[in-house]
Amino acid sequence: MTLLFLILVKPLFVLIHGACADPAPLVKVCSLQSSFEPGFVAAGDYIIGGIFPLHYNQEMPDLNSTYRPPAVKCNGFDPRAFRWAQTMRLAVEEINQSKKLLSNHTLGYKIFDSCAYPLTGQRAALAMMNGLAEAESPMCHGASPLLAIIGESGSAQSIVVSRILQPFRIPMISYFSSCACLSDRRKYPTFFRVIPNDDYQVKAIAQLLLRFHWTWVGLVRGDHEYGRFAVQGLLRELKGTGVCVAYQEMIPLLYNRQRALEIMQVMQDSGAKVVVVFSAEGEMTPFLKDYMMLNITGIQWVASEAWVTASVFAGREFYPYLGGTIGFGIRQGHIRGLRSYLETVDPQTYPSNTLVQELWGALYGCSPSHSFYSPLAPCSGQESLLAQHSGYMNTSSPRVAYNVYKAVYAIAHSLNNLLGCQEHSGPFYNKSCAQRNNIQPWQLQHYLQEVAFNIGGEEVNFDLKGDSIPYYDIINWQRGPGGNIEFVNIGLFDGTKAAGMELVIEEEKIVWAGHQSEVLVSICSASCHPGSRKAVRRGEPVCCFDCVPCDTGKISNQTDAIDCTVCPEDFWSNTDRTLCIPKKVEFLTYDSLGIALTAIAVVGACITIAVLAVFLHNRNTAIVRLNNSELSFFILLSLTLCFLCALVFIGEPTPWSCMLRHTAFSITFSLCISCILGKTLVVLAVFTSTRPGNNLMKWLGPMQQRAIISTCTLVQVIICAAWLIDAPPFPSRNTLYEHSKIVLECSVGSSLAFWCVLGYIGLLACMCFILAFLARKLPGNFNEAKYITFSMLIFCAVWLAFIPAYISSPGKYADAVETFAILASSFGLLFCLFAPKCFIILLQPEKNTKQHLMGKK
Repeated sequence: MTLLFLILVKPLFVLIHGACADPAPLVKVCSLQSSFEPGFVAAGDYIIGGIFPLHYNQEMPDLNSTYRPPAVKCNGFDPRAFRWAQTMRLAVEEINQSKKLLSNHTLGYKIFDSCAYPLTGQRAALAMMNGLAEAESPMCHGASPLLAIIGESGSAQSIVVSRILQPFRIPMISYFSSCACLSDRRKYPTFFRVIPNDDYQVKAIAQLLLRFHWTWVGLVRGDHEYGRFAVQGLLRELKGTGVCVAYQEMIPLLYNRQRALEIMQVMQDSGAKVVVVFSAEGEMTPFLKDYMMLNITGIQWVASEAWVTASVFAGREFYPYLGGTIGFGIRQGHIRGLRSYLETVDPQTYPSNTLVQELWGALYGCSPSHSFYSPLAPCSGQESLLAQHSGYMNTSSPRVAYNVYKAVYAIAHSLNNLLGCQEHSGPFYNKSCAQRNNIQPWQLQHYLQEVAFNIGGEEVNFDLKGDSIPYYDIINWQRGPGGNIEFVNIGLFDGTKAAGMELVIEEEKIVWAGHQSEVLVSICSASCHPGSRKAVRRGEPVCCFDCVPCDTGKISNQTDAIDCTVCPEDFWSNTDRTLCIPKKVEFLTYDSLGIALTAIAVVGACITIAVLAVFLHNRNTAIVRLNNSELSFFILLSLTLCFLCALVFIGEPTPWSCMLRHTAFSITFSLCISCILGKTLVVLAVFTSTRPGNNLMKWLGPMQQRAIISTCTLVQVIICAAWLIDAPPFPSRNTLYEHSKIVLECSVGSSLAFWCVLGYIGLLACMCFILAFLARKLPGNFNEAKYITFSMLIFCAVWLAFIPAYISSPGKYADAVETFAILASSFGLLFCLFAPKCFIILLQPEKNTKQHLMGKK
C-alpha cells in the first residue's frame, strides 16, 4: 500500500511544487513530472472544484518495481455520475448568468474523475489545487486559486480529500458522503455536506427493520469508512431492540470474486432473508453480477442511500434478483433545464473530450468517433438509448444531482455574502469585510457555516458540524412498464420530527422481493405463542431460541414472553397456560363416590335398626336372653350411630363438622367396643362359673357391666374433650397434594390426640380379641366368643389397613378412606355378631331354645 501511495502521490507533490529539470546549478526550471488533466474546465473570477466518480472500477498497475508504473486505469463508465458533473456545470452557468448572485463576478470550475477510489481522488484533489490548467500554472510559487470543492461521492474518498485540503483551509461540500465520522469537527474542520449524516440513516433502517418485524438480518458493507461507521451505528441502534445480526461481511475494496462467492455462501446458509447493504455503487456492481450468475433469489435487500437509486441496476435483467429492494434515498428535487442541458453534451460539441466519447459508448453501445480508440463499433446514428442507462436522461426527480446543485448554490450564496461585506456575529467570523481581489478559502468557510437560503422551496443550511437537514425518501424497486426497474417513492423519514414519528410508509404501495405483496419473513426462530416462553440457545444470538411450554401453575399471555408468570396462590394455569383460573375446590361431596358412601351408610343404619327391631320383637326368646339382651341393644344402638357418623365426613368441611367428625366417630366406636368388651367378659364369666370355687359371675352383674361400659367410654370422652380444648380439628385449604386444586379437608389439629383416639379404640379391640380368643373353646352349640373373636379380627384388620391407606391417600380420598373404614368395620361387627342370631331367630326358630344353645338334648 505504501508503494502504491508513493506511485500515485509522489508525482503529484512534484506536480504541485515543481521539479528542476535542468541539472545546471545556476538555472532551475520547474516542470511537470506527471499529467492529470481535468475532465471539464472553465475559467472564472473564482474557481471551484468538482470531484465525481465518473468510473466505478479500477485496474491497478503492475507494481514489480522494475519500471515506472503507469497510472491507475479507470474502467466502467458511470453515466449517472457524469450527470452529476453536468449538473455542477449547469449550476455554475446559471449563477454566472444570474443578476442576484455574484453580479459582476463569475465562477469557474475544474472537474476531475476520482474513479470511486480514495487514492485517485487524492490525486484529483492535488491536481485541482494546482491551478486552472497545468500548462499555464505557476508551479513554484503562489497560493492555490481554488476557493472550494464539490465532492466527493464516497465517504472513504471524502476523508482522504478533506485531510489534504485541511492545511490549505479549503472548504469542501460533499453531495453523497454520509459517514457519521465526517461530523467530527476536530478531524474534518473544513467539511460540509448537503446529504444527511448516516446516524439518521441507520436510525431509519433500524426503525424499518422493527416495523416489519425483521429480527434476523445480514449485514454487508464495503471496505471503507462509510461502511464501517454505518454498520457500527446500526448495531448501536439495534441494541436492545430484539433484532439480531446473522452475519457481517465485507466486500473488498479491490473486488475479489472468490471472496464475494464466500459471502454469498454465507448469505444462503444463514437463513436470514433480509440483507442490509452499506456499500457504494462501484463495489456492488461486480458483486451483484456474480450474485445473479449464481441465480440466488428470495433475498429482501435493504439498500443504503449510496446505491438505492443507482441507475446501473435499473435494467430488466436485475429485477428477478433485486426487485422489491427497499432503502432510503436522498430527497429528490427539481432542476429546471437539466434535461435540455444534458442533450447539448454530445461528441459534436466536445469532439476531443474522452469522457463524452465514453458516455456515448455507455449510452448507445457504439463509438461516436473513428479516431477515439474503442472496441465498440462506430455509431451509425440510428442507435437507441440502452435500457440499463435509460435513467441518464430521466431528470424528473434528481436526487444526488440535486445535492450537487444545492452545494454549488451554497458556495455561491456564501461567496455573495462575503463579497457583499455583510456583518456577521457568528462564532466563526468577526471581520466585517473581505478584500474582493484577495478572498481566501478560510473566509468562505466561515460564511458557509452561517449560510441559509431557499432553493426550490427547500431550506438549505448547515449545523455546527457541517451537516444538513436529515430527510430521506423511502424507495422501493418495482417493475416498470418495459420490465426495467423503477425507483418508486413509498414514504419518507423526517429526522426533525419527534421520536417515533419520523418514519411514514405507504405499505400498500410496496412490492416485496420475488414480486410478492406480502411482507417477507426473516426470523431465526418463530415467535413463541402465549402459553410458552423463549429459551435462548447456548452460544447463539438472542433471536435464536426454542419455545418451551410454561410449567404448570405458570402462564404467559403475550407473544415471545421471556419468562412465565406464577399464578397467585388460589389460582392455577389453564390447559393452554395462557390464563390463571381459580383452582378447583375439592372435598368429599355428593358425587358418585360420596353418594355411594352415603347409600352404604344409610343401608347399614337401616339394617342395624332392622336387627334391633327383630331383637326387640324376640327379646323373650332364648337366644336373645342368653346373649345378654341389654348389651345387645347397646351394641346395636352404637352401631347405628357408627353408620350415621360416617355421613358427617361427606360435604364441605366446616368448623363444627370437623370437630364432630372425629369425636362422634371415636365416642360411638368406643361405646360399641366397650359393650362388646363387657359381653366378652360376661360370656367368659358365665361359662367358667360352673367350675368349683369360681365366683366370678357375682362381679359381672348388670351394674358392673354398665360401669365397665361407662368407664371405657368415659375415657374416650375425656380424650376427645382434651383434644377439642387444646387443638380442635378445623377446616383447612390443602394445596400440597395437588397444586392445581384446593383440597378442603379437616385438619386434625393435634396429631397426637388423633392417634390417641385411634389407639384407644385399638386397645379396646385388642382386649376384646384376646378375651374372646381365650373363650373360643367353651362348650355349647352357640359359643358367642367365636363370633366376637372373628368380629374383632375383622375390625383390627380393617383399621390396620386404614393407617397406610389414610396416610397415602390425597385430598378427598383420605376422607373417603376413613369413611370406608368406619363402614367396613361397622358391617364387620354387625354381621359377625348378629347375623348368626338372626339366622336362628328368623330361619331356624326350632333351635331358639335353651337346651339347644347349651348343647343339651
